[in-house]
Formats: sequence, structure tokens, C-alpha cells
Amino acid sequence: MKNVVVIGGGTGLSVMLRGLKRIENINLTAIVTVADDGGSTGRIRRQFHIPAMGDVRNVMCAMAEEETIFTSLMNFRFDGEEKDIGGHNLGNLILTALTQTTGSFMEAISTFSKFLNVRGNIVPCSSEVVTLYAMMEDGTIVRGESNIPSFNNRIDKVFYQEKVTPTAEALQAIHEADVIVYGIGSLYTSILSNVIVDGIAERLKSNPAKKIYFCNAMTQPGETDDFSLEDHVRAIEQHVGAHAVDIVITHNNVVSEELLCKYRDMGSEPVRIVEDSHTYQILKRDVLSFEDHLIRHDSNKIKAVLEELINSEEG
Repeated sequence: MKNVVVIGGGTGLSVMLRGLKRIENINLTAIVTVADDGGSTGRIRRQFHIPAMGDVRNVMCAMAEEETIFTSLMNFRFDGEEKDIGGHNLGNLILTALTQTTGSFMEAISTFSKFLNVRGNIVPCSSEVVTLYAMMEDGTIVRGESNIPSFNNRIDKVFYQEKVTPTAEALQAIHEADVIVYGIGSLYTSILSNVIVDGIAERLKSNPAKKIYFCNAMTQPGETDDFSLEDHVRAIEQHVGAHAVDIVITHNNVVSEELLCKYRDMGSEPVRIVEDSHTYQILKRDVLSFEDHLIRHDSNKIKAVLEELINSEEG
């Protein structure tokens, strides 16, 4: 059994895990950010003072043995204004109730994971209520995960103002990992919000396991404007340390000019390789899907790439 740890959050992590949970002979652990402070998750954080659970909920549904009507209901959002249950996800309310009845966020995740027959382990990077900050290149400091992408500025780094205690389960999973994957998704607010929790970067550096980064196909407005592939890796190295990435997976798919124009209108550009020499290996693979006229990573294609890498390690 190979211990595979995937670090991230948001919809990108869920897309990855829908494929990775089907790989045989691996022990899969998802380390999930708790920095989200917007929408239903943010309201629950403020009212009940419990960690952000929106990303955990998404991952839980993605890693369920079978995605049924109940997993769909977990993501159901009530209509109405943002008062009472209006705007809340049903899954967030269930996790809140479980946290209150069990007395522990970790216990709530464990209990509901068993109910959904989750394939693998879901571990929040911290069980504390945290607030993510970003320092922009011009020195501006932005408070709150949901506010960071709204500033028309280039991010220098993300940080927490106070010491954030990691979960013991996250540290143990990284320590025992044979393969570590930085998930697809928002670079600063989904991936790096995990690694800057105290002790996690150190544990990543101390483990010689292969570290794989699935790079985004398109830049994210307000977060990675004009970023090349190399810029994405440099950001990870800035927050984790040198040689934080061994292999970068990028796509070799042909994207139509019509679709690229659609994304350019939204302020998003293709993430390109711009340098000739790298300290890490770059693998170009067929990993994208263009369903519904959107550029997205494909769960099954990601599964195939990771299986290839695991098998090459065994060879």
C-alpha cells in the first residue's frame, strides 16, 4: 500500500479525489484547508465559532464510495436571503450539528465519513478557526480568504497573524506519505493556506517522498494574474522551501481559440512554460476536459497520470 497525501481545497481538490479514490492499493488522505470565510461557511464560522467546513464537505462528497442522491443533497443550497437557513448548504448544517453533538470538529468529520463510506481519510489542516491574510507586492495587507482575490494586485505571500496549530493527523499523514500531491485549485487560498500552518512546511521538507504539483491550466483573476508555470512553483517554494516540488504535471491538450477568448474576457489566460531550465521535472499529459464549454481537469485522466507515476516509482 502506498500512502498518498493530497493537499488543497476548493472544487479542484474534489475533482482530483473523485479519480484518485478509485486507485487500487493506495491509502489516500486529503489534507483540506479551513481558511474559507465566505458564504454559508463564513456565516457558520462567525455564529458557532467552528472551523470552515465548506471544503471539507465538498471533499467528503467527492470521496464517498458512491455519489448518491444523499451526496447531492449535501451540496444543496437553500434559497432565500442570507438569514435563517437561506443561503446555507445542507451539508454544512449537518456537520455543524455533528460538531455540536460530538463536541469535536474532527469527530464530526470521522462520523459522517463513515456514514458516507468515504474511501480514504479526510483531515483538516487545523481544527482552529483561522483567518488568512495576504501581503501584496506593494505592501497592502488583505484580511480574509474571500477578500484576497478581489484586490487588483499581485500577491507576495499569504500568512496567518497568529500561530495556527496543525492537526496531529495532518502531520502524521505527511510524515508517513510515500507520494505528496499539491492539488489543483486556487494557489494561495486553497493550497498554500494549508502549508503555512505551523509545522506543516517543516514536515513536508523532512519527508523525501516525491512531491507532485498538478498545475492549473488557466490563471485565476485576482490571485495568479500573468503567472507562468514557473511562477506557480516559485510561490510553493517561497512558502514551503527550496525543492518543494519534484514533478509538475501540466496539460498537452489543444484548447480552441474560441474557448480561450471566452476565458480572456473573464481575465484568465493560459498558464505557460516560459523558461528553458528547471530544477523539477515537467510532464505534459492529457488531463483536461472541455465539457459544457469549460476548461476543467478530468478526474479519470488525473487518476491515470498518478497511477503512472506510482507505478514508475515501484519500477
